[in-house]
Amino acid sequence: MHRKNCLLCFMLLLYSLTGAQNAEKSLKKRLQVLSTAYIDTLPVTPSCHASSIIEIPGGLMATWFGGEHESHPLVGIYIAKFLNGKWTKPVEVANGKQSSGKQFPTYNPVLQRFPDGEIVLFYKVGPGPSAWWGMLTRSFDNGNTWQPSEKLPPHIFGPIKNKAYLNSSGKLICPSSSEDSGWRVHVEYTLDRGRTWLRTASLNKASDMGIIQPALLKHSNKHFQLLMRSQQDTIMTTTSMDGGNSWSTPTRTSLPNPNSGIDAVTHSSGIDVLVYNPTRKDGMDRGELAVAISTDGVKWENKLTLESEKGSEFSYPAIIEDGEHRLHITYTWNRKRIKHVIIKL
Repeated sequence: MHRKNCLLCFMLLLYSLTGAQNAEKSLKKRLQVLSTAYIDTLPVTPSCHASSIIEIPGGLMATWFGGEHESHPLVGIYIAKFLNGKWTKPVEVANGKQSSGKQFPTYNPVLQRFPDGEIVLFYKVGPGPSAWWGMLTRSFDNGNTWQPSEKLPPHIFGPIKNKAYLNSSGKLICPSSSEDSGWRVHVEYTLDRGRTWLRTASLNKASDMGIIQPALLKHSNKHFQLLMRSQQDTIMTTTSMDGGNSWSTPTRTSLPNPNSGIDAVTHSSGIDVLVYNPTRKDGMDRGELAVAISTDGVKWENKLTLESEKGSEFSYPAIIEDGEHRLHITYTWNRKRIKHVIIKL
């Protein structure tokens, strides 16, 4: 029995060392760009922003909001599919039209696909971020048709910009935030695909730090991390050691942030991948978009510059890993297009 325990300990140690060596080896690799393309080859609206992307059978699906400009009443939610290596023509699937006939703008759509194929599209409606409310619509046929939209309960917004995380028990963990009384981050949970909800209290006081739009990294089944856009000139972070139920007080990272959206994903290799604007000028410097990687969510190394042009805007990235372990990134290109990049780690 003693020999078996020793052998098991040795095997676990060897596995741990091998994993660490593989992670370090991966950090030394260069990220390989496999392809780049505009999703909306012929833009259907003058302006677009805030994309989200998921894998679907046979390809991908992306969403964003589009219209005359952000906050215009006729701005709607659009989707397109990536099938047979090409993006389909974008179509509007939701908007802010009310039963009274009045129409509000829409914002920040986020896609979530469940194992049985149901797709939930979360989005926001309202006159602006300080007064918007959460909405969702469902598709049961791979996005060909969508059910009537459902309004979320008060103070529930769903994933606010970045993707949610579905754990093994079916709980959807939604990184979220509010802007009605300053910028504050919280986390929302649903066990029944958005029909009932729980949420944490705000993780920060707006008077101490302004943070929104968290992105989630999964270091283990219990150890999660959020990275957040901030008004502090740096990306902020908070951790959970109980599978996302409770969270630490947010702290600063060494990563710059010009008050602009980010996204991140933990690759199946164990490498954390972050897409962000590596600059500090408050809200005005989104002319560079970069990809950084890490083995611990703390020390980051920039590996790839996706865009760099002074005076331009490349912003609000979204990133996922597909079934073939490739990374898919979408982002706003000068508020005119949504760009899609495929990367091999």
